[in-house]
Amino acid sequence: MRLVIYLFVLILIVSGCDKDNSLHEIVYVNEHKESRIKQIRHDVQTKPYTIALVPRLTGDSYYDAAEEGAKEAAEKLGVNLIFRGSPVADYNEQIKVIKNLITKKVDAIAVAANDPFKLLPVLNEAREQGIKVITWDSDTDPTGRDLFVNTVDPQTLGIHLMDDLAARLNEKGEFAIITNNLSTANTNEWIKWMKIQQTEYYPDMKLVRIMPSNDSYENAYQDAKYLLENYPDLSAIVGVSPEALPAVAQAITEARKSDVDLSGLALPNLMRNYINDGVAQNIILWSPQKLGYLTVTLAKNLLDGQFPVDQQDIPDVGNIRVKDNVVIMGETIMFTKENIDQYDF
Repeated sequence: MRLVIYLFVLILIVSGCDKDNSLHEIVYVNEHKESRIKQIRHDVQTKPYTIALVPRLTGDSYYDAAEEGAKEAAEKLGVNLIFRGSPVADYNEQIKVIKNLITKKVDAIAVAANDPFKLLPVLNEAREQGIKVITWDSDTDPTGRDLFVNTVDPQTLGIHLMDDLAARLNEKGEFAIITNNLSTANTNEWIKWMKIQQTEYYPDMKLVRIMPSNDSYENAYQDAKYLLENYPDLSAIVGVSPEALPAVAQAITEARKSDVDLSGLALPNLMRNYINDGVAQNIILWSPQKLGYLTVTLAKNLLDGQFPVDQQDIPDVGNIRVKDNVVIMGETIMFTKENIDQYDF
C-alpha cells in the first residue's frame, strides 16, 4: 500500500514539473515575440522620415530661397528631403510630380498648389496610401490636406497693400494689378481684400485691370508695358507675385514714367537697385527661407503625431498662429532704402 502511495505522489511531482516546463516555454515564446515587436517599432521610429516639398514652380528666386530653408530644417531635424517640381506653374505638372512621389512611398508631401481643386484627387490618393499631405504658400480646398502653412493672414495683407498704395496716391487715381495666375488661391485672396478695402474706404481710386503673368518675368514685363501704353491716366501698378514687381520697375524705368508708382511684393535682392535709385519707395514680403523651414518642421511634427497649436514657438521661426488647420507664419517685412541692405534673399 505504501508503495502505491509513493508511486502516486511521484507521478504528481513529475506531472507538475512538466506543466512548469510548458509554462516556462510559453512565457519564453511570448517574451521573444514582444521583443521582436519592440525591435520592429524601434526600427520604424529610428528610420528617417522622407518629406517631399512641391513648389508652384522651380527656377524661381522665391522658391529657391524656400528650398534653402527647407534643406536647413531637414538637416537639423534628421529627415530626408525631396524638393521637386516643374519649371512651369501648371497643376497638370504637379499631378505628375505627386504621383511619382506616391510611388516612392514618401512619408509626407507638402505642395504649394497651382489650383485649389484640380489637385484634390491625387492628394486624396496620397492620403489613402497613408501619406501625410499639407499645403504651403498656396492652398487647396481643405478636403485635400491635413494642414495649410500660410505666410501671412490674407485679409491683413490685402488691406495693408491697399492702404499703403492709397497713402502714396493721396487716395485717388487709377491702378492695375499684375498677379501670377488667376487660379492661385493665395493671390486671389489678397486681391479680394484689396478690392474690399478700396470699395469701402477709397472711392476715388479705381482698379482698371488685373493681368496674369503666369509666374514669368518676361510676361510681367510685357504686361507692364501694355498697361503703361494703354492706360494714360494710370497712377500705379501693384505686383502681387514676387517676379512681377522687378519687371514692372524695368518697364517704368525704360518708359521714363516716373509719375507711375509701383508697390507690392518682391524679393529684396531683385528690387535693391530700384529702391536705392528711388524708382520704388518700398516693397513688402516675408522670409521664404523661414517658410521652407517651417513647412518641413511642421511636416515632421505631424508625422510624430504633434499638431501645431496657437502661439507655439518654433525654433528659428518664432511664434506661429493657428486657427483650425491653418498656420500663419508671421508678419510681413517692409523693405525700404533704410533697411533693404540688411537682407539677402
